[in-house]
Amino acid sequence: MKTKILTIAFLATILLCGQTFSQGKRVQASAGREEYIEVEKNVRLHVVDLGEGQPIVLIHGWPLNNAMYEYQYQYLVQRGFRVIGISLRGFGKSDKPYGRYDFDVSSDDIKAVLEKLKIENAVLGGFSMGGAVVLHYVTKYNSAHVSKLALFAAAAPSWVQRPGFPYGLTEKDAQAFIQLTATDRPQVLDNFGKAMAATETGISEGMSSWLRSINMEASPYAATESIRSLAKLDLRPELAKIKIPVAIFHGVKDKLCDFAFAEQLHQGIKNSYIVKFENSGHALFIEEMQKFNTELEKFATR
Repeated sequence: MKTKILTIAFLATILLCGQTFSQGKRVQASAGREEYIEVEKNVRLHVVDLGEGQPIVLIHGWPLNNAMYEYQYQYLVQRGFRVIGISLRGFGKSDKPYGRYDFDVSSDDIKAVLEKLKIENAVLGGFSMGGAVVLHYVTKYNSAHVSKLALFAAAAPSWVQRPGFPYGLTEKDAQAFIQLTATDRPQVLDNFGKAMAATETGISEGMSSWLRSINMEASPYAATESIRSLAKLDLRPELAKIKIPVAIFHGVKDKLCDFAFAEQLHQGIKNSYIVKFENSGHALFIEEMQKFNTELEKFATR
């Protein structure tokens, strides 16, 4: 009888201990930040939000997404920054709805994300087409939530040649490029990949494959419509409106966005300076990664 009572007591103890452990409150491991931000009904953008401290917000180029900044996230978080990468609608893991893909839409979406995250005094950076996006954003919204602007190989102030602006693609070449995105996207990406670096072997085979895999995540419709919008965009009249400090990062050997773009931006933006990447083409964030990261850190802290 005594043995039976002891056995029951032992089993009860085990059950109680099990309940105690199972009911213990889990300590939350995440910072509670959202990976997806709704910017309008049925449209969510994918956001990388890492670190603490001074916010740096990064906008990707065409047809990339926020994954392109992998090696900037790694560096800047370790230096005490909060780094936020936004994939524009139609790209990466963001929603890809039918509708408009122009620079007003992209600017509105960025503002919605910054408001939702309660971001203030951010350094806003944009690469290639993303450079045109962030320029449009700061002029449309008078630099709301932003204290500094960084342009990386920006496809601006105009991606195509115009009267008084003999730089970039001819209108004919731009239209041929747009048509090719709608009829042979793999060929576009092959051409794009070969032209990204200062030389065809300037980026390792592994890095080239990585960039191509990111590019392939874009919605074909969004890719075509956004590049069509870029061909129509002329930001020259807007540059004088920019009052915040601007850093212009540009590869001297850039074959996709001529270095003359950087010079034109510098002339048009009063409080700006150029950081030359002497050994880079368009992919300066990879080709001279260490310089890119340290110069961005300097700009953010100056």
